[in-house]
Amino acid sequence: MTPDSRLALARSLDAEDPLASRRSLFEGHDDDAVAAYLDGNSLGRPLKATSARLTEFVRDQWGGRLIRAWDEDWLQLPQRVGDRIGRIALGAAPGQCVVADSTSVLLYKVIRAACAARPDRTEIVIERDNFPTDRFIVEAIAADRGLTVRWVEVAPDAGPTLEGVSKALGPDTAVVVLSHVAYRSAHIADMEAITRLTHDAGALIVWDLSHSVGSVPVRLDECEADFAVGCSYKYLNGGPGAPAWAYVAARHLADLSQPIPGWLGSADPFGMGTGYQPADGIRRMVSGTPPILGMQALQDMLDLLEEVGIEAVRAKSLKLTSFAVTIVEDLMGADGVQIASPRAPEERGSHITIDHPAFSGMISELWRDGIIPDFRNPHGLRLGFSPLSTSFEETLVGIGSIADRLRSRGLD
Repeated sequence: MTPDSRLALARSLDAEDPLASRRSLFEGHDDDAVAAYLDGNSLGRPLKATSARLTEFVRDQWGGRLIRAWDEDWLQLPQRVGDRIGRIALGAAPGQCVVADSTSVLLYKVIRAACAARPDRTEIVIERDNFPTDRFIVEAIAADRGLTVRWVEVAPDAGPTLEGVSKALGPDTAVVVLSHVAYRSAHIADMEAITRLTHDAGALIVWDLSHSVGSVPVRLDECEADFAVGCSYKYLNGGPGAPAWAYVAARHLADLSQPIPGWLGSADPFGMGTGYQPADGIRRMVSGTPPILGMQALQDMLDLLEEVGIEAVRAKSLKLTSFAVTIVEDLMGADGVQIASPRAPEERGSHITIDHPAFSGMISELWRDGIIPDFRNPHGLRLGFSPLSTSFEETLVGIGSIADRLRSRGLD
């Protein structure tokens, strides 16, 4: 393609995009200092509505109601927001999701709870290229409980497959821990089939949905998933350090034994009793005082997601990643750049990773010039497209700048 034809294609896709008008709802979408923000899968842009919400919260709730706000609203907020995440983005009925803690802490809680539910089994299965936190937590739990870790081998441009998981399962498998969308390649695992396979082996499954929630439709109840955890600062735009959420299928709640008992997850938190009795339902997943301030921005994105629908978000995501693959191959294919993500659009989430040895020293220069992807070792640039805030022309500008930088290095 010629430069003019690339630009014409990007602009025609933007003109046809039914979600294009929502881009103006985000802070910084027209910031000249950031020519292309291709890292919305690591930290989503804030919505403009969030500034007003935070101001109102500080003035009227925190400042106006003070401690009375706990009884009036805040104590119920983790479950109320959790139910909204479940309904809007996860295919989960009420009473199974709650907002609390960080992704790491919630992963620890649900994995330990799943292990406790299979006390006679001695193995945890996890993919070799899962996000480091997931692997570290699994290894720590295994060491603490005297369990064995079984690894699912995955291709660099893919993720866990039915065949790969099958090879790692056995009669001693207690828990399987997998990412639905791989953090590096964006490969989408077959949640329904892998969950069924895990259950057929008598084990429980924990899904990490950090790169799924808000960009890829998920149907936890329909797939009969056991547990899930995800963050809220990526496609849910909750802001840096925003709290995570956990899902526990209703059938597990009555017997759930989570490893960090806290006062607010007890049956009578204000009774200040001498012995811990867990609360009924999903509230027993809560430990300490919930992060009320951290839940404010998240609610604005849930409003927007509910308005447009997760299927519409997914439809644009498919077009964005397909457009990006086309432009990368057109501009950099001859330079040896490899697409380290699934080739079929329906098999990947809302980001792609592109590999080239020259990328390892490029990220700081790109950021300085207002082109913002992120880097994944050993030499991958990860391009994340947040469908509600990313345009096709912005995508073209970002990839074009990477191509220009790559060519300039070849001439040095």
